[in-house]
Amino acid sequence: MKEARFYERLEDEAVRCALCCHRCVIKEGKAGICGVRRNEGGTLYSLVYGRLVAANVDPIEKKPLFHFQPGSRSYSIATAGCNFRCLFCQNADISQLPREHGAVLGSKASPDRVVEEALKAGCASISYTYTEPTVFMEYALEVASRARAAGLTNVFVTNGFMSPEALEALAPVLDAANVDLKSFRDRFYRDQCGARLEPVLETLRTLKRLGVWVEVTTLIIPGLNDDPEELKELAAFVASLGPETPWHVTRFHPTYKLTDRRSTPVQTLQAARRTGREAGLHYVYTGNIPGDEGENTLCPGCGVTVLRRFGFAMHNVGLRRGHCTACGRKIEGVGLP
Repeated sequence: MKEARFYERLEDEAVRCALCCHRCVIKEGKAGICGVRRNEGGTLYSLVYGRLVAANVDPIEKKPLFHFQPGSRSYSIATAGCNFRCLFCQNADISQLPREHGAVLGSKASPDRVVEEALKAGCASISYTYTEPTVFMEYALEVASRARAAGLTNVFVTNGFMSPEALEALAPVLDAANVDLKSFRDRFYRDQCGARLEPVLETLRTLKRLGVWVEVTTLIIPGLNDDPEELKELAAFVASLGPETPWHVTRFHPTYKLTDRRSTPVQTLQAARRTGREAGLHYVYTGNIPGDEGENTLCPGCGVTVLRRFGFAMHNVGLRRGHCTACGRKIEGVGLP
């Protein structure tokens, strides 16, 4: 165990965690909502520091990030635990393990070792992903600072529910984030995730203000968050962050505790893509439907395809030094070919 950051001591050996917007009050001997921050004798500890349940080399497009170092590889790490309880979680076997089974598993890996493995694999970045990286913030911060010193970039794939204090500590070493904006209704967040909407919106605003490259993902679930009016409002919010903000609308498949829903119709995703473009967004992508034209990056100026994709594979067909070869318009992003 390692003493946590972002907490305050209260009376009777209780503590208030300030890592995420739940701000759990944790009694002695108990853990917070995430299941991986425990109060022992009035001191809050992280139970997952340096304990990896996953470490893989992924294409950056898998995050998904389409406008950040496209075509590169990212060393992707996770510990157990999450501060959400999404009924549709695709990685529930590791994200919900501490909450549901009281188990905190993982193999030891020092921050230096993570950076060494990333460099050895020829990665351009380290991604903190698979589960919610906020819950292993102490570890992520140490890895990220070493990564920066070694010339690597840092990527968070996050639900965006971190506290302002945690975000302030993270931002100086964070280069890009893909934030799940799961719905534009607070009721969805409460019923399906055990959380709230507004803190996620504020995180997105703050990340953009701080100059972190941001892409947004929405998993569209039939009957829960696919109402056209809701998607119109959500798209308008993403556009308010800046029309250059990529929005990924992805296909749901029944999983975990949400098996009573069908897979998202392809037509629903295509309609959501049109909604995003009508809202003024330059880059709207469809996900989990390999081969759909919505995987490609189009030049906002002339409409020509500049990056063609199939799944996680990317091919440069019309970019030179980040500009469209057909009309010369700059394509927004970081590290574009």
